[in-house]
Amino acid sequence: MVDATPVTAPVPFSARGKRLGVFVISYNAELLIQDTLRRIPAEIWREVEVVYVIDDCSTDETTRKAMEYPDPHGKLQVFRNRTNRRYGGNQKFGYQYAIDRGLDAVVMLHGDGQYAPERLPDLFRPLVAGEADVVIGSRMIHRRDALQGGMPKYKFVANIFLTWAENRLGGLRMSEFHSGYRGYATRFLRQIPMWENSDEWHFDSQILFQARQAGARIAELPIPTRYGDETCHVNGIAYGLNCLGSALLFRLHRWGLLHLNRYDVAPRSLVESRKLDDPYSSHSLILRRLRRLDLRGAKVLDLGFGCAAIPAMLRADGLVCDGIDRDPRAAAEAGAIFRQVFAGDLNRLDDVPLAETYDVILAADVLQFLVDPADVLSRLKKHLVKGGLLVVSLPNMVNLYVRLRILFGKFPLHHRGLLEEQALHFYTLGSMRQLLARAGWRVEAVDVTSLPLTLAFPFLRRKRWRLPLWLCRGLTLAFKGLFAYQGVLFCRNPNEADLL
Repeated sequence: MVDATPVTAPVPFSARGKRLGVFVISYNAELLIQDTLRRIPAEIWREVEVVYVIDDCSTDETTRKAMEYPDPHGKLQVFRNRTNRRYGGNQKFGYQYAIDRGLDAVVMLHGDGQYAPERLPDLFRPLVAGEADVVIGSRMIHRRDALQGGMPKYKFVANIFLTWAENRLGGLRMSEFHSGYRGYATRFLRQIPMWENSDEWHFDSQILFQARQAGARIAELPIPTRYGDETCHVNGIAYGLNCLGSALLFRLHRWGLLHLNRYDVAPRSLVESRKLDDPYSSHSLILRRLRRLDLRGAKVLDLGFGCAAIPAMLRADGLVCDGIDRDPRAAAEAGAIFRQVFAGDLNRLDDVPLAETYDVILAADVLQFLVDPADVLSRLKKHLVKGGLLVVSLPNMVNLYVRLRILFGKFPLHHRGLLEEQALHFYTLGSMRQLLARAGWRVEAVDVTSLPLTLAFPFLRRKRWRLPLWLCRGLTLAFKGLFAYQGVLFCRNPNEADLL
């Protein structure tokens, strides 16, 4: 009698209701693109929402060949870049397409067939199951297989060395940094500033460092290695140096010796709370001034409170704080700080059920996002007690940094900072005063913040490194219009001047 181990049939791949996409990144793949598409398993064609080819302005007929591929499922989309955006630039457009289309996950497949399309179900499974945010098909989990698959020895050795260096500097434990077979959950892609990454080949390393910074879950799966007749478009020496340079810069960012926007993926609440580490930030200036006043038992209303860093400190001083914010996550995180939290749109202030008046109203870094700031400022008067204080902070858009960028043809919109992408209005120190005067407020005092050096160079938060902050503060006070980062204005209602 012979014992036989039953052979179980492989579990069919299922999208489980998720919206999936295969991104076929291509350049000069005329001879291989149709074979690559043909090798995509039938179950992938059945379960995914779209398979889209993005040809990076090839010099051959890659686009035409892709469009001629028979598509019985009606799921193939073919795009061609008008200019060559390079490997990283092409990825940015491919992942942005996945985000814009509302996909839940996307796997990138190379159009030259270097990575096995037959393994697509394996790469999708951890993403579909919610077990990983990033999936890498690694050729180096079993290193001998890489050599047997035709990987040149010099690339094999370079791969091992670069991966070791990037792991050490980046705090990761990857078997391979340099595989181009990757899948991402689009919620992760939304979280990271991928457009800050390079357009070159080391985009792949930078996005892994972003995953490390974001605390994303990374899974590696073994894939076969195949080196054929396809043309390699990578300058190996430049690529290696760029990878090492990116790893070193990421390490400096992690150490707090410099700040890089591409790795600025910390929650906004954490970034906002760090403003209190800078003695000359708007948060610190507002808090110091309020503490000089006799406000024991006073009631404070914070508009668009974000991380609620200032109310948290005022509450510890015995003040009663309420807040209004339209972000439910901010309300949930700061609920313990406030007596009451109102979920509402400041553009429709009258719809917020405020049943009492307040001694202090904080409008810090919020007015520039409102449709009609003057109207909101006017409506705030009925919510402030007689003799109460309105505190406003706004960015100074003619700061030296912005002036220099504009001089060289740039308008530096960012996801945070002086010129935020969502801002509807921009101000100078003079126009801030005009805005408040137009709404009927009297500006009692004005202060200015210095450049946020502690955000760019976090080590300056340590007291022994305060000299650069003092020098910057001196320049700011001497040349306010040029160096001020923000204006902080303390205002009263002029109709109640007899009570001041």
